[in-house]
Amino acid sequence: MTWLNTILQGILLGGLYALYGTGLSLIFGVMRIVNLAHGDFIMLGAFLSLLATQIMGVPPLVTLIVVVPIMFMLGYALQRGILNTTIGAGLMPPLVITFGLSVIVQNGLQLWFSADSQGLNAGALETASLPLGNGLAVGIMPLITFAAAVIILLALQFFFNRTSLGQAFRATSDDPATAELMGINSRQIYALAMGISFAIVAVAGILLGVRTGFAPTDGPARLIFAFEAVIIGGLGNLWGTLAGGVLLGLSQSIGAQINPTWFQLAGHMLTLTVLAIRPTGLFARTRDL
Repeated sequence: MTWLNTILQGILLGGLYALYGTGLSLIFGVMRIVNLAHGDFIMLGAFLSLLATQIMGVPPLVTLIVVVPIMFMLGYALQRGILNTTIGAGLMPPLVITFGLSVIVQNGLQLWFSADSQGLNAGALETASLPLGNGLAVGIMPLITFAAAVIILLALQFFFNRTSLGQAFRATSDDPATAELMGINSRQIYALAMGISFAIVAVAGILLGVRTGFAPTDGPARLIFAFEAVIIGGLGNLWGTLAGGVLLGLSQSIGAQINPTWFQLAGHMLTLTVLAIRPTGLFARTRDL
């Protein structure tokens, strides 16, 4: 029963990692940009939720209605104002700019909130669990997190496959030059993609903040988990990111069950193994979206 619980907890933890990685995978799939500030914007989402709870006096999950639109607009503005200038200029310019954004976000959060670890108080929801029998139970918050990851991926799949704007995203991803000739404004598409990525980041940040403590300098660690999820699943493959997150969560939970010090090591070893055997990821596809 202990191992069954370990596996179940690992799968649910994978939902959080999938949320970390989905926005990263989306951005790479649409415009081939690797956002080094991705983890820091996850932290920004958590801290914005903390600020909203203090000002509005509402539970953290309710702040989604405020934080998600704010993060969407921030992502849209950053892409339109800064990152669009790097499109087509090679790999290095966006890496340098997003690294700079990472430093700015980290230092800004430390100036505003201090370097102390914070947490989002969701009350009884944090410890609520669903009994499954035979002494086995799952937490409500991990279930909510996993469900959020699946719902977001389903929504993205519907958006890309069933809407005209989603088809414009796919056309821009496949061949931006031809998409421009067909009247699609690729820079507008890129800005919307970044906005969607930041909206997903906001959800990830808030659910992270309810699950555990967070600090302004935690961004790079979250970025590593996001990278590992998309590397295992296949960079640019959204459903592969969910599978990669689940595999990463399973490896960490099983490693911790064997030896508590192996929690992160087991995940890193799985990522290195996948890179050695299949560098494109386990579920890589010929198209990205």
